[in-house]
Amino acid sequence: MTRSRDLKDISQSIVLVGAGQMGAALLQGWVSRGIDPSKLVVLDPQPAEDVKPLSERGVRFNPANRPTESGAIVIAVKPQVAESVVPPLAPMTGGSTVVVSIMAGRTLAFLERALPGIAMVRAMPNTPAAIGRGITVAVGNARVSGAQRDLADGLLGATGAVEWISNEELMDAVTAVSGSGPAYVFLLAESLTRAGIAAGLPPDLAAKLARETIAGSGELLHRSPLDPAALRQNVTSPGGTTAAALEVLMAAADGLDPLLAKAIAVAAKRSRELAG
Repeated sequence: MTRSRDLKDISQSIVLVGAGQMGAALLQGWVSRGIDPSKLVVLDPQPAEDVKPLSERGVRFNPANRPTESGAIVIAVKPQVAESVVPPLAPMTGGSTVVVSIMAGRTLAFLERALPGIAMVRAMPNTPAAIGRGITVAVGNARVSGAQRDLADGLLGATGAVEWISNEELMDAVTAVSGSGPAYVFLLAESLTRAGIAAGLPPDLAAKLARETIAGSGELLHRSPLDPAALRQNVTSPGGTTAAALEVLMAAADGLDPLLAKAIAVAAKRSRELAG
């Protein structure tokens, strides 16, 4: 089991490359976890507006003098710009540096070519990180030491849970399930709203019922020790309305299971294609 490093103990600079939605969530998480803001360097010509005030607390945005041999460099830019952004980071790396990439589709092999000889971690977070409820899956290369893994775990864990895998090939399935997963939940809210309207509800009421039902059910799932199947069974009375609806949603041929399996398969396939 990985032991997350206490961010308050960090003495070297932590460089964040890219302060958009996900990068901003990480930055705010680090500050809230007690890391010394003066140790944080942000490289982004247009950082998110909500993190700019952190400069008043000591976070350094686009400093003229960049740190050498940073403790960690976290890359949170769009994968399309990776080839121009990653190699110039080399002067900020050293033997103790761990580079953590949350760029979708960019493999450890790509990172190792761009920054040879460096400890690398490839990670896939998801958007609930913005409220500290994300989950991130990470995999490191052979150069990552125990201490560097602890540091990466602590940095990634500032926005939610972290799981580590040893087989990078699983990252395509991870991307399809948890990386893209929030979109599936939001689509469920849209579909439930439309179904409610079709059943005769006013649009505003249908939207509120769908939104609050999904949000509340997610929180119940988060807090309950029961697994999803048990929670489902608890709300399903034999012969009742829920059971009637579940007969449709759980149909073996065209229910939710085969539909999601197909969706996950095509998403994982697309992830492999994007990775090259």
